[in-house]
Amino acid sequence: MLLDWFWAFLFTEVVEIPIYLYALRRQPARWPARLGVAFAASALTHPLVWFVIPPLVYAVCDASLTGSYVAFTIVAEAFAVGVEAAYLRADGLQRAWAWSLLANAASAGLGLGLRALVGWP
Repeated sequence: MLLDWFWAFLFTEVVEIPIYLYALRRQPARWPARLGVAFAASALTHPLVWFVIPPLVYAVCDASLTGSYVAFTIVAEAFAVGVEAAYLRADGLQRAWAWSLLANAASAGLGLGLRALVGWP
C-alpha cells in the first residue's frame, strides 16, 4: 500500500509541478522557491487524499464499490483543488482556483486513464 502511494504521489508531482511552475512564473520568488511551492501544493493534499479520505467515503457510502469509487474521486479531487487553491492564493498566485483545477484535472485524468488502460495503481 505504501509503495502504491509513493508511485501515485510521484506521478502526481510529475504532472502537477510543471503546471504550477508555469502558473508561478511571474512570482517574485526565485526558481528554487517556486519549485518548493509547486511541490508542496500536492504534498499537502496527496497523503490525505490517499490515506484519510477513502476510508471516510467508503464508510459513509453504502453504494456499490463502483459508486463508492466515484464518490471518493469527487470528494478527494474537490478537497485537493480547494486546499491547493487556498495554499497557492496565500502565496499570492492570481487565479489560484483555476490553476489548481487544471493541475488536479490533469493528474486525476491521466491517473484514471492509466488505471483504465493498465490497471495501475
